[in-house]
Parts: sequence; structure tokens; C-alpha cells
Amino acid sequence: MCGRYASSRRPEDLVEEFEISETRINLPRGPLEADYNVAPTKEVYAVLERVPKPDDESSAAPEPERQLCTLRWGLVPSWAKDPSIGNRMINARMETVAEKPAFRRAFSSRRCLLPADGYFEWYPTSQKTKAGKPLKQPFFIKPKDGGILAMAGLYEIWRDPTRDDDDPDRFRWTCTVLTTQAEDAVGHIHDRMPLMVDRERWADWLDPDPDRSVPVEDRLALLTPAAPGRLDAYPVATLVNNVRNNGPELLDPLPLEELPEGVDA
Repeated sequence: MCGRYASSRRPEDLVEEFEISETRINLPRGPLEADYNVAPTKEVYAVLERVPKPDDESSAAPEPERQLCTLRWGLVPSWAKDPSIGNRMINARMETVAEKPAFRRAFSSRRCLLPADGYFEWYPTSQKTKAGKPLKQPFFIKPKDGGILAMAGLYEIWRDPTRDDDDPDRFRWTCTVLTTQAEDAVGHIHDRMPLMVDRERWADWLDPDPDRSVPVEDRLALLTPAAPGRLDAYPVATLVNNVRNNGPELLDPLPLEELPEGVDA
């Protein structure tokens, strides 16, 4: 699964990296701060494409716009009666995403990219906690070349029935991260990992396809696990276990002498 990640890029850097044409960061406090401990229910940056409303003066159909938006992590399906369902919808499995009622509509036409520096996973060591459970060592997993991680995601728009039609907060925009079987280099840490979308496939993945003309199989074919050798994984301090801790020090490699017994650096 993917339950925590880091996202420190500035919006202007993401605009350049993803060739954004429209920025929609509708937050009272402005752009998001660099976040080294992104957790479910937080606001996150997402790249998506949407078809703008037609111009009454133009007969041509408008082209999709690539937008940088802020979404809440934890997808709430449009049909949900209680938005708290999003707390359990932070990941969608690639193997079933096209079939699950919570995700299939979003997979059809509301796909996005979630920019990240890397993500965290926890490895169960041979040591035990006071409660008798395996002591888990956090690892940070990132591209070896230091580039950005474009995680495959889906987004949904949920209408809050308790709010008036003129309430600007009546719509809740949420997202989820797609996951797959982990490749060998990181599979010993956790058996699942987020799916990455290669740059040359960004346009096809983001295409909103309003007519839903692209077969499901072709959409799934755009998603492939990271090629072996492209990711680097190293242990980090357990500071990341607490969501209140947030800073670049969370990404610092843990010194060898501080590693729990049975963990290889």
C-alpha cells in the first residue's frame, strides 16, 4: 500500500515539470507548504485534465486543460452518503480498479497524477514492541535519479447534500493512489507499491476521454511497475511514524549504528 509520502516541490516547479496550463489552488491559506509526511485526509497537489465549459462564441469543442489542483487524499465516491468513507479509500489496487464500484467511474474518466519526492513503507523486524508485535522500521523509497515521482491516481467530486447550492464548499474533491505488486528491489520491504506513470504516458493517462472510447485494457496497459533499478530505498528515523513530525530531516538516511537488529541498510 501507500500510506505516507513526501511532497516538497513548489507549485511553480510543478507547473513547469508537468506543463500545466491552469493552476487552481483554492485554499484560504494559499499554496501548500512543503510536506515531508503526507498522510491520508491531507490536502495534496494533483495534476489532472478537464474539459472547460464551452465558449458561447465558439463553435469548436474546447480542448482539455492540464490543471494543477489541490485534492484531499482519501477518495469519496460521488454516490457516497457519508464522506468518512474516504478514510478507507487512500489506495486502489490496479488488479481490481476497473471493477470496484468505488473506483470504476473515476478510472474511466477522472485520472490524475500525484507528484511526490518518494514514499514511505515499514519493514517488520525481528525485534518486538512492548505489546509483543514486530518492531517496524520505516524506509523512504525514491527515484535514484532524484527526479519527481508521478504516482498514478484517481479523483472524484462529491457533492455535500447539507450545503446550499451557492456554497463554495459544497463540492469535495478527493483522490486515491493506485498500487501494484512491488518490484524486487523494494518488495522485501512491502509487497505493494504505488504505480508510477512514465512521462511519455502522462498525456494518455490524464486524457479525460469524455466519450469513454478507450478500452479498459488500454488504460491498464499505461500502468506498469517501476522498472527494476529505478528506485532507491533506505531506512529513516521513526520520527515519520508521528504525523505531527514534518521536516526534511524525515528523509535523512538512518545511521548504521541506529538500525534495529535484522535490518540491512
